[in-house]
Formats: sequence, structure tokens, C-alpha cells
Amino acid sequence: MVLEIAQIEVKAGHEAAFEAGVSKAAELFRRARGCRGMELQRSVEIPTRYRLMVQWETVENHTVDFRESADFQAWRALVSEHFTAPPQVEHTVLAVQGF
Repeated sequence: MVLEIAQIEVKAGHEAAFEAGVSKAAELFRRARGCRGMELQRSVEIPTRYRLMVQWETVENHTVDFRESADFQAWRALVSEHFTAPPQVEHTVLAVQGF
């Protein structure tokens, strides 16, 4: 399992609209090949900072299958107007599970 972590900075005052867009986009992720889960976390200290975390079976499920799909374009259409800059994205794999 690969975890995509996207740090997203949104424009002040756009938080509710951004969250609504992500909620609408959940179905796009649900039907994406290899996608096993998606959640959005909001920073307590910096309320305009979010982390979108998406579980993929493989990196390619994200970087090829999803990114080259019409659903990716639909995802960006729902949320990109709220970004202050392009998201910072990285992929991780579990190294240690504490409990």
C-alpha cells in the first residue's frame, strides 16, 4: 500500500468551499483504479493548510491511472480555484507500525 500525502494551501475564506469540493470529489477517488481510501485533514495551527491522504495499491495507480484520467481533470476543476499554489505531493510506504 502506498500513501499519497498532498499538502494543500487554500486561499483564506475559501476553506468551506474547498472542503465542499473535496466532498464532491470523494466519488472520483472511490472509483479510481487502485484507490483504497481518501481523507482530508485540516491543520489546527494553520487553518488554510490541508493534507489530502489517499491510499493507493501502487504509485502508478496515482501517477498514471488517476492522473491521466478524466476524473483527475474533474477533481482539479472542483478544487483548484481554491489553491494558493500547486499542492506538494509525496508518496510514502509504511516503515514502522507502533500499535
